[in-house]
Amino acid sequence: MELHIFGIGILTWMVFLPVLGMLIILMLPGTQHTAIRATAAAVTGIQVVLAGVIFANFDRAMIGINDAASFQFVEKVRWITVEAVPWVGRIEIEYFLGIDGLSVIMILLTALIALIGVISSWSITKMVKGYFMLYLLLVAGMMGVFVSLDFFLFFIFWEFMLLPMYFLIGLWGGPRREYAAIKFFIYTFVGGILMLLTMLALYFSVAYTDAATGETVHTFNLLHMMNPANFVEGGLLAGLDTSWRYAAWMALFINFAIKIPLFPFHTWLPDAHVEAPTPISVILAGVLLKLGTYGLLRINFPIFPDATEYFVIFMAILGMISIIYGALNAMAQTDFKKLIAYSSISHMGIVVLGIASLNTQGMVGGVLQMFNHGIITAVLFLSVGVLYDRTHTRGLYDFGGIANQMPRYTGIAMVGMFAALGLPGLNGFVSELFSFLGAFAAFKWITMISVTGIIFTAGYILWTIQRVYLGTTPDKHKNLQDLTPREYLMFVPLIVLIVLMGVYPAPAIELMNTSLSYLAEFMTGVQP
Repeated sequence: MELHIFGIGILTWMVFLPVLGMLIILMLPGTQHTAIRATAAAVTGIQVVLAGVIFANFDRAMIGINDAASFQFVEKVRWITVEAVPWVGRIEIEYFLGIDGLSVIMILLTALIALIGVISSWSITKMVKGYFMLYLLLVAGMMGVFVSLDFFLFFIFWEFMLLPMYFLIGLWGGPRREYAAIKFFIYTFVGGILMLLTMLALYFSVAYTDAATGETVHTFNLLHMMNPANFVEGGLLAGLDTSWRYAAWMALFINFAIKIPLFPFHTWLPDAHVEAPTPISVILAGVLLKLGTYGLLRINFPIFPDATEYFVIFMAILGMISIIYGALNAMAQTDFKKLIAYSSISHMGIVVLGIASLNTQGMVGGVLQMFNHGIITAVLFLSVGVLYDRTHTRGLYDFGGIANQMPRYTGIAMVGMFAALGLPGLNGFVSELFSFLGAFAAFKWITMISVTGIIFTAGYILWTIQRVYLGTTPDKHKNLQDLTPREYLMFVPLIVLIVLMGVYPAPAIELMNTSLSYLAEFMTGVQP
């Protein structure tokens, strides 16, 4: 299926529209703050509309993960070609975009969170022009990762996100912003080096024969890399169950685990969240963390199914540790933002546990948890931002009785809190249920231990509600203003989704069910 607007594919618009917006902002005078903000809002708003068009036209019945017919809205152009390199053959790099059920739900999440982040950024007053230019570059990088089907292109977009996020934290963050920014950069950059090495090893291990010329072509095409028949005889990563394939899988896994972040690669996240401005925390938790689990599903699983099956218990154990460790750390926090950061580690552990099950239930639950966690954490970080804007503190013991002064805000924050808790009727319950059901079928004891994390989650969520929203209001907070129209605009779409996905998650499940079912069968060697 193809869909073009003014002769340009819709996925290209999704990726490069923010770059166009950045160029427009570049030409605007730095003092025109309203025009700059409006441009960013218009660009991300159009992305939401285009995401809606993709949602409406997406064929839920298409199956597969490793051939061009499996993907929709495909755009493929030869980008870089070097003819007849000695001992190698023709070198080929493509501008290759396409989406399936796994990536389409991430596109919807990214578009929505990007718009919400712009609305939240309206209060940014420091270097407004530079902020929104970097913000739009970050959105372009995230969207590019979710639609790339060429490993070289995937890698460019992956690394492309580093600089905008580094400066957004380092220039607009809190008192320890430089430390948090460099820590984020180093962790992610080291992971990127591991991915680069694996990408090169794959490139020289995979080739196909051009039907027209008979030439041997080495390529970064992910679909060719997913086909075992394309691994050249004697290639470093050819065959199955070899030490080099296990090493390559582990290198990629470490890179993606850093981004998730999975224990023990998590220590950059609390610092980054605490120091980042609220809109960047929303983007970081809402979308960037999902890139890690997306990378596992898009690259590790289908390219190295043998290594994935070998390491699946290892993945499940790390997911279990992250669930419990993250929840216990959240219980110990006195900083509201840091509590939510550790809760993200716990909830992303559920995603890893679900997808490690290698069955349809667990993988659908894991990907649905990726989407739901993005919505829930956006609400939670925005809730912290609303309080911080009014009180200039995030200390949990500095509040109390906020419900008395800000009842509408409290009601919205409660929906986000209880969704994070996994309350039936809200979106967090559905995805956690499917993740644990799938995981229980694969590894019972690991799952039973992991489920205890729900108890700890209830502990820190309920204690936070008690400390912040209930009780007697301190005198210094008795004149707090309830939500403004702009803040309602941030919250309402997210709250509607939390309730809708909790009551009727079928539209989201239908988007990804066929693709993930095929992936689960592909991983277990029972390909349809």
